[in-house]
Amino acid sequence: MRRIHGPSASVCSAALALFAIVGAGHGRAATLEVSVTDEDGKPVGHVAVYVTAVNAAPAALRAPTAVMDQRDKQFAPHMLVVQTGTSVQFPNHDDVSHHVYSFSKAKPFELGLYKGQAYPPVVFDVPGTVVIGCNIHDGMLGYIKVVDTPYFALTNDEGVALVDGLPDAEYTLEVWTPRLRENALPAPQPLVVTAGQAQPIAVQLTGRLAPEHSHGKSSLSWDRY
Repeated sequence: MRRIHGPSASVCSAALALFAIVGAGHGRAATLEVSVTDEDGKPVGHVAVYVTAVNAAPAALRAPTAVMDQRDKQFAPHMLVVQTGTSVQFPNHDDVSHHVYSFSKAKPFELGLYKGQAYPPVVFDVPGTVVIGCNIHDGMLGYIKVVDTPYFALTNDEGVALVDGLPDAEYTLEVWTPRLRENALPAPQPLVVTAGQAQPIAVQLTGRLAPEHSHGKSSLSWDRY
């Protein structure tokens, strides 16, 4: 397994080497397994892993709709990864009203105080990071990572993500988590997919990770929403 370190690691330049994923059969889509750990080697869950084809036409939407629910005064899921152009619904299944909003450059929007399914879906048409809050409950915090690719996944509690359906092409592999600042994330990594069985890849996040969000209180200042 080839290991990728974050930008602060001494071996960062070596990690930029090209990864070849060699398959057994021609024309078969590959599944890429990516494991993400912190600098102590512990798995990190809920990290977005996405793979973008190089010099390729925009891919068709894998899933044109997605849902970020509101339950128990929390956004569910806490983090959502969607392809550019996806429409996201924000139903409120709580007994109390919520006021959903974001000031993020990629998608500023506001859904005034409501319960149930009061608003049409919001289209996320610009790649980037969208931080979601509730104007009534400061402890509610969610993230939508908008990516220009249909090939993405989140790491599970064991820090493993499976990105499937990869056809033959050259790609760029990236990871993202709100627990690291943008300049502390590992650099994008080139890779080549030929088909079939994929070679597992390990990514190590270097630097101190922020604590996971506590849903009982706000962990962001207003200017970060």
